[in-house]
Amino acid sequence: MVGTREQPFGRRGWRLPLAIAIVSWVVVGALCVVAAMRIVAWDDIELFAVLNTLTAFLYLPAWVIAPLAFVGHRFVLGCAALGVVLAQVVFMVPELTATEPLPSWVASAPTFRILDANVYQGNPSMGGYAREIVAFRPEVVTLEEANPVDARQLERSGVLRHLPYRFDVPRYDSTAYVIASAFPMEDVRISDLYGHPLVVQLRLMVPSAPVELWVAHTVAPLPSSFAEWRHQLQRIADLVGERGTKGLLLVGDFNATWGNRGFHAILDTGLTDGAAARGRPFDMTWSQTKRPLPPLVRIDHVLTGSGVEVVAIRTGAGPGSDHRDEMATIAVRA
Repeated sequence: MVGTREQPFGRRGWRLPLAIAIVSWVVVGALCVVAAMRIVAWDDIELFAVLNTLTAFLYLPAWVIAPLAFVGHRFVLGCAALGVVLAQVVFMVPELTATEPLPSWVASAPTFRILDANVYQGNPSMGGYAREIVAFRPEVVTLEEANPVDARQLERSGVLRHLPYRFDVPRYDSTAYVIASAFPMEDVRISDLYGHPLVVQLRLMVPSAPVELWVAHTVAPLPSSFAEWRHQLQRIADLVGERGTKGLLLVGDFNATWGNRGFHAILDTGLTDGAAARGRPFDMTWSQTKRPLPPLVRIDHVLTGSGVEVVAIRTGAGPGSDHRDEMATIAVRA
């Protein structure tokens, strides 16, 4: 009689314990809600907009739960987890397949180096950035959240001597900018929104061809600036749409990733994400202050229009900041 009762169990095999299954259902259920909100109300609600910035990592628990559930004969749970996995794949495909070969004209085109960084308004020292500038030797430096004190530190260090052309937005909040260049600047203007500088727009007189350089910095989508963040991203997309992408180089801290609708709207104007195009979609830039976690989102971007191309790109240390910086080599079609 005992053998008869145990035999069916033996054929069924190991079953995932109920307690683990319940916890797994909670996790998968929550991820199903996030995925569903991405589909039906993309970035319409603050919490889900923030979670969408984490698309690259947020759904990873489902990758563990799915095979565990199937092996443990929890087939409904396994199917639900598999659905989450497939949703993440669909969400990530555009960014992961954005890698493309360099156009043929790049081989003979002149290049210049640009360093873009959100230096963090609470950063007490620009010494680390001074060392990065010396090491990378950029022809263009664009800094967000760089206030007049930061600018004076860099001036005293002497690292901007080879960049004689300057434009500063001298503020003591997160909308301060410092732009230094080896090339003359023309037609400098600022696009404001809600009374704060959103995009610094200027023309770089690069010898091969003028480049329209825009430096952007949006607010974060939380804790109380969600609507402003959405409007700022849309404003950037509108500005690009009005001008067109030819000869445009757009850099900065967008506080948004490919997981956010507003950033997609900017890309939909025809701009190319330099990191994704060069096969580096996982070069995350924020936040490096949440130790032991590494940076988990890529919210700092180098975007190019036609006639401008990112040849190489990598992240820098971002010393003293919560952001890693972007170091890129840019080719300009004559």
